[in-house]
Amino acid sequence: MDYENGSAVTEFILVGFSGNWQLQIFFFVTFTLIYGATVVGNILIIVTVAANSALHSPMYFLLGNLSFLDMCLSTVTTPKMITDLLAAHKSISFHGCMVQMFFSHFFGGAEMTLLIVMAFDRYVAICKPLHYRIIMSHRLLNRFIILSWTIGFIHTMSQMALTVNLPFCGHNIINNIFCDLPLVIKLACIETYTLELFVIADSGLLSFISFFLLLVSYMVILLIVKHKSPGSLSKALSTLSAHIIVVTLFFGPCIFIYAWPFGSFASNTTLAVFYTVITPLLNPIIYTLRNQEMKKAMRKLWIQQVSCT
Repeated sequence: MDYENGSAVTEFILVGFSGNWQLQIFFFVTFTLIYGATVVGNILIIVTVAANSALHSPMYFLLGNLSFLDMCLSTVTTPKMITDLLAAHKSISFHGCMVQMFFSHFFGGAEMTLLIVMAFDRYVAICKPLHYRIIMSHRLLNRFIILSWTIGFIHTMSQMALTVNLPFCGHNIINNIFCDLPLVIKLACIETYTLELFVIADSGLLSFISFFLLLVSYMVILLIVKHKSPGSLSKALSTLSAHIIVVTLFFGPCIFIYAWPFGSFASNTTLAVFYTVITPLLNPIIYTLRNQEMKKAMRKLWIQQVSCT
């Protein structure tokens, strides 16, 4: 292959999990179980919200959409990662790599927006309970969902449009378990400093600012509740704690991977696994274990299924 003329790389080698074979078998079993639980758990939430009329409220509508995005985000990378653990030659085609990055940032950007919408929903529910149903109408909710998907698309296209045509001239080893922008951009044959800054601003700075604003919004909600009704503070804190945990789990790895200069955390396999494998599983667990109404609806759905059989 003529690298000096900028010939295109046809595949990338993934070396995030290279090494001990027994350890790779352990990871294969572990991640297969986690991914299976992620898919089942998120589908269960979606089905429960859709089937139970008591959960036809804005909060659970948004939760169902979050579960769908979590499942999609995990599916973009995890199945390929699992199959690679049993392969001696761990690789991904150039086009497969581009598709993986496109959908990772598409679903990630959409989920980032949705988490902000969910924070707004909690603000209205706690601070303006009498006007909650009027403000959070079906029309507004549908617009929020369209907005989240639109922002996700713009977010990923703004980066992929600048990445897909980069020349890759032979350096094709990615020190991670899947393709991601910081590591792929570093392999280009040309100077990518400006593009790296753009990705840091688009993904990293955006994640940091969104996370900061979300935490500030939760603090404002708690201060308003404390001022208006001190006795309701513990209930509001209990309601918001699940949201704070989910937001931290989602934005934490994003900030470390994208907000720092390339190379610092981008190739950290632990952060990559946590972001793509663990977080989509923890979200349904956090929301269901801390939500009595959801657990009651799931038990009701289970009893109905058993009685039908």
